[in-house]
Amino acid sequence: MLLTLVERLARYMAILGGLVLTALIALTCISVLGRGLNTLGHSEFLKSISQSAADALIATGVGPVSGDFELVEAGISFTIFAFLPICQLRRGHATVDIFANGFPRWLNRLLETFWEVLLSALILVITWRLFVGMGDKMRYNETTFLLQFPIWWSFALSFCAALVASLVAVYCAGVRILELITGRRTEPQAEGADH
Repeated sequence: MLLTLVERLARYMAILGGLVLTALIALTCISVLGRGLNTLGHSEFLKSISQSAADALIATGVGPVSGDFELVEAGISFTIFAFLPICQLRRGHATVDIFANGFPRWLNRLLETFWEVLLSALILVITWRLFVGMGDKMRYNETTFLLQFPIWWSFALSFCAALVASLVAVYCAGVRILELITGRRTEPQAEGADH
């Protein structure tokens, strides 16, 4: 039951992260296309072919999306934290196991548990620092340069996603500790990329 709840939470967060990432990709493509068309409208090449076409293109106001990099920066930080819970739950982090195949099974389980607890602690610290950073940005009313939206908004979004990542990380660490104590697997093997 708890696994189902945690898995749903992680999956919904990943879907939300995917939707935001898709929107950011579309925004970037539109901005690049606008920038390219604007450059074409101002180019000597188009002016030499048809000055009226160049003037018409420029008159449309086509150009890059204003503040596109600010939106991408805010959105990407959210998506990173949105994908973290499903990666943590599925044990999808890359691992380097040069010698681990030769270790006894109990030692590998001990190492898995150690790294899971350490990673969970790191995610908790990052979440805490995001919360502190959000408070600082709110207190000083910092805004982005072009769009002038409050920076704490992106901190708040990232904090919410990191909070979900923290819950999933604590759950995963608890499961690894339980597996170490009981000697039984309660979840599927790791799906991470081994190098």
